[in-house]
Parts: sequence; C-alpha cells; structure tokens
Amino acid sequence: MTTTTHSPLIQQLRARLGSEGILSAASDLIVYECDGFTIEKNVPDAVVFPRSTDEVAQVVKLCNQYDMPVVARGAGTSLAGGCLPVGGGVVVMLTRMKQILQVDLRDRLAVVEAGALNIQLGRALAGTGYHFAPDPSSEGASTIGGNVATNAGGPHTLKYGVTGIHVLGVEAVLGDGSIVRLGPVADPPGLDLLGVLIGSEGTLAIVTKVWVRLTPNPQDYRAMRVIFDTVDDATGAISDIIGAGIIPAAMELMDQGIVAAVEEAFHFGFPLDAEAIVVIEVDGPAAGLDQQRDRIIEFCKKHGAREVLQAASAEEREKLWKCRKLAVGAVGRLSPSYCIQDGVVPRTRLPHILRRVTEIGNSHGIRIVNVAHAGDGNVHPILLFDERNREEVDRVLAAGRELLQECIECGGSVTAEHGIGVEKIDFMSRLFDRSDLEAMTRVRQAFNPSGLLNPGKLIPQIDP
Repeated sequence: MTTTTHSPLIQQLRARLGSEGILSAASDLIVYECDGFTIEKNVPDAVVFPRSTDEVAQVVKLCNQYDMPVVARGAGTSLAGGCLPVGGGVVVMLTRMKQILQVDLRDRLAVVEAGALNIQLGRALAGTGYHFAPDPSSEGASTIGGNVATNAGGPHTLKYGVTGIHVLGVEAVLGDGSIVRLGPVADPPGLDLLGVLIGSEGTLAIVTKVWVRLTPNPQDYRAMRVIFDTVDDATGAISDIIGAGIIPAAMELMDQGIVAAVEEAFHFGFPLDAEAIVVIEVDGPAAGLDQQRDRIIEFCKKHGAREVLQAASAEEREKLWKCRKLAVGAVGRLSPSYCIQDGVVPRTRLPHILRRVTEIGNSHGIRIVNVAHAGDGNVHPILLFDERNREEVDRVLAAGRELLQECIECGGSVTAEHGIGVEKIDFMSRLFDRSDLEAMTRVRQAFNPSGLLNPGKLIPQIDP
C-alpha cells in the first residue's frame, strides 16, 4: 500500500501523535530506507514517534485497519536488515521512549523503555556496584529494545551470556494492538512466552518496556593484549584456554586488516606485521585471578605469542578495550562500504573457518577483514566493497552466502547475535526442516495474526 501525506491513515496517525510525531514527506522518509545492512533499501510510507506503549498500540490498531505493515525500529544498527520496511509500511521509531524508569538494587533489576541506549543504562548504574552484562560493540548507539529483538551478545557473552539471560520481563504490543506484560519473575509458571519473544526480531510483538537483571560488578579484572604472528597460533591458544576449563570474561580476536585500520585511526602502537591480536580478560574475586592469568599466558606462549601486554591499571584496561570497541568504526577507512557477517562455529573449527574466509574472499575478489568473539566461536568477517558498483555488490552477496553455508557445514549457525532479518532468511530452510518452520509460522500467527508486524523477516514463506 502506498500512502500520501493526505491519506486517511496519515491523517489519523497525525491526529493521535501530533504533527511532531509523524514524518511522511519523501525527503524525510529516505533516511529510514535501510538500517546497518545497507545493501537492501526500501522507503517506508510513514515514520511515527510514539512516546508510550499506549501510543504504540494505537498505531498498530490503525495500521491493522488499513492493512499496513508495521516495522519497529530503535537505533537502526541492525546488520541483517531487521528494520528494513519490506514493501513499505509504517516504521515505529522507539527512540523517544528512552527513559530509565527504575533502578532497584535490592531486587537487582532495572526497568527501562525500549529506546534506552546500552550506554545510557551503563551510565545510570555507574557507582552502584552493578551493571547490565550484555555489551554489544555498538553499545554507544544500540537500544535495549534492539538487544531484546535480536538476543544480542557482545564481547562478554562468553562468560555472562546473551541478552535473553538478563531479561526478566517485557511489556509489548501484539499484532492486534493488544498490550501484554510477561514477567518480571525469575521462574514464571507455564509456557516460556518471554523466551519466545526474545530474539523474534519484531515479528511477534513490539517490545516497549524491559525489566533487566543487574549483575554485580566483578571484584577485580586481569586484562591483556596478546600479539600472534599467525591467526592459527591465536586460535590454537584460544582453544587450549577453553579446553583447560578456563572461561574468561572475553576473548576478542582482530586480524591484520582490522589492526591496520585501528592503528591508522587511533595510533595504539600495534605491530602491522602481526596476523592477529587477541584481547583477553578474566574477572571475578581477586583471589585466583592471577593464577588464571598466568595459565592463559602459558597457553599463549605455547602457541608462539610474540608479546603479552598486561593492563596495570583501570586506565590501561580501558585503552585495551577501546582498541576492540572502535575496530568496526575504523573499517570506514578501508572501503566506502562494508558488510559485517555474523556466523558461529564450534570453537575447535575457528582455525578452519578463518582460513575459509580468506579463501572465499580471494575466490570472489573481495577483501575481507575479521573481528571475532573468538571465545564462543562467533566470527564477524567484514566484507569490503563499493555499493555504487552493482557487480561488486553481487560478488559480496555471493561471498557472504558461501561464508554462512560454511558455518553450517562446520556444525554452526548463520547468526549468533545479529539476527536473521532479510539478509539470511533463505538460510532458515537449510537450518530447519519444513515441520520446524511450520511450527514457527503457527507461533507467529498466534502473536501476530494479521502478519503485519515486520513481514518478510526471520521466518520464510512456506510453499503449499
């Protein structure tokens, strides 16, 4: 359906939300034609900015009346096209719903609106002795609602787990415009409907409020930066560390291409001839941390580590993490466009998948650089290209598909934290059989009977 600025739907949305709560001019709408996955684009029919759950519900009900798709959007940092308005529709921007409503240290929870940023919650908790454990690398821009939609991870997922582990409850708007509240209790009776919503990418409901679990800050940290001459040496050390029963808070790998970009941008003093740099951190009670650190260093040296730099202060630790957190942003210096993939493999297959990344890049004539949440086998190959060159775009898409298929063949999956979106929807039939997809479709129909919530995402259309 195509609307005009004077259509009945636009007029009714404006009446509900006010003129400041809706965009419908073509020049405004083009801003919302894509998210972080820039390869596919489509302009929405309207963009609305509700300020409450009730207003979100009103928007959904109106869109149902006019058979208009509804796409929830936070910061637009989705890297799989999760916010793409496939076929048009109304984009519901949740960025004005950004309040931190409650911080309850006695019950170790916080209540936040979906548009609140990760970093905003982190700042609100500063000095309390608690934190929200999920820490996506886009935490300066990403929203808590977006974390819930994709079940986001981050560097510290290795020890603390993905977003779903830290969500106690949500308030959400279903496909018919009704409002539900799931939780916030630690072990609710009955079916785990909260678990069904988390990671459903806005196809079942629009999450508007989240009760999050707060985690006590570790008593102490040991952080180190390890330089390896080869990627194989780095991944061998990572596998041995995990195999020995040591679970660091994080183990983050950056390859030579990423290191060069970070060094050019921020001048950390990295050696440009090293194939891999790994940032490793252990945390917890101070007693025992030195022993864990020393064993990790032993494993690294066993695999030929050229240098191990230990952070001697909180400031040095922050600097070590800064080099990893800024890595993807620095890629803009390497290429006018880039596409970040998100596959996961068993940790023992890391050396194989990273070698295959290089081979696949070479076979398609595409330069690929890598960052990885290497401790849990989550790889993020970054494919460099120029989106103005259609032939180059086609080669990037082909290389990306081959990379994801390789992850499946390694016994892994096509996503660990970015979601399926539109980018990977064709892979769902490779991961699941027809009966699985039919079951997922029935669940979606129960929550979203009209099918208007974020259509064309996550669950593919099943042919009769």
